[in-house]
Amino acid sequence: MSALRFVLHADMDAFYASIEQRDHPELRGRPVIVGGSSARGVVAAASYEARVFGVRSAMPGFRARALCPDGVFVSPNMDRYAEVSEQVHAAFAEFTPDIEPIALDEAFLDITGSERLFGGPLALAQSLKQRVRDLTDLSVTVAVGPNKLVAKIACTLAKPNGLRIVSPSEVGPLLEPLPVRRLWGVGPVLAAKLARLGLKTLGDIVRYDSRQLIRELGERALELQALAAGRDSRPVISERAPKSIGEESTFEVNVLERELVSAALTAHADEVARRLRRTGYVAHTVTLKIKLGQARRRREARVGSDGDEPVYPLLTRSKTLRAPTDDGRMIRQVALGLWDAARIQEPVRLLGVSVSQLGGRERSQLDLFSGSHPKRELGLALDAIRDRFGRESIGPAVGHLEKVSPSLRKKSGD
Repeated sequence: MSALRFVLHADMDAFYASIEQRDHPELRGRPVIVGGSSARGVVAAASYEARVFGVRSAMPGFRARALCPDGVFVSPNMDRYAEVSEQVHAAFAEFTPDIEPIALDEAFLDITGSERLFGGPLALAQSLKQRVRDLTDLSVTVAVGPNKLVAKIACTLAKPNGLRIVSPSEVGPLLEPLPVRRLWGVGPVLAAKLARLGLKTLGDIVRYDSRQLIRELGERALELQALAAGRDSRPVISERAPKSIGEESTFEVNVLERELVSAALTAHADEVARRLRRTGYVAHTVTLKIKLGQARRRREARVGSDGDEPVYPLLTRSKTLRAPTDDGRMIRQVALGLWDAARIQEPVRLLGVSVSQLGGRERSQLDLFSGSHPKRELGLALDAIRDRFGRESIGPAVGHLEKVSPSLRKKSGD
């Protein structure tokens, strides 16, 4: 018999929007929408006052404005959100060292064992909520379950500012009536396929004949049934080495001019290199990501969809270096070379630069004949200036690329 686990999922409530309302009292009680103000902007967060009108994160800004014409649109202040995120995650660390950050505002905590120090999982969860409130004056929703899946779903159901404890005996009744889209990995296409089989809830999946489900879905069917039943053995991973580090941006207007492309790639390469140095990695492979600006249309088997969905073709080009690097100029040179070789003939809406095949700098072979490395020393000097005076204090002379859709993810090196 396996030992009982206690996994806690903590998720800040309307994080970006709540910070804006906290810092600007005149916004309290009003429908605040962070991001989405530009032509191609995407909503990064919406206050609960805005959600009443149907506004959600990841929604196009024009759609949010149509749903909530009196909404207050606020430009994202990522530095501020990251600062508050550090306070939140510091509060989490007071309750267990086993923390898996998911985003600036969200994390899994394995509190197995440590819950006894706080009087049980309920008392720990209550103390954690209060600690976050004391440090940030913000609310967090918390749920505890026997695994990550159950804790995540219970946390979502408890929002906002909720607390829920799910015992093993309560897992089945909790999950059974929920729609299949609640499961990780079940997107619109798979949900439509399940619906054609008559499977609309998690209980339907659990009760369906396993052999028939394997014939319909392949080997993933067994994993799907296990998750639908609330069986999830994935551990909380507190230290996870990154597989890649990248930066990208969507342009307000499609671009093709090489000068604008070069400026974007320079800015992205510089940021990627900065994050490489902060995490102590060097990269062997540079990848250029290109999203074309002319939409194609593709009919998707979407649940509730009644039309075609625009699709913007995505291209990637990669090059593996002879020697690994954390130098922004080298990364930029490779990315720009990949752009030139791609011979793109139509304007693009998005460009990104990422690096992969990461290795620790201390294990990488450096220049055999040189004791000093001026490029790296320059990068470290730039990092020191930014750490002291702010991210925008110094950098490539290409201007600032405003993020059309800022991310909630916690990025390696930030």
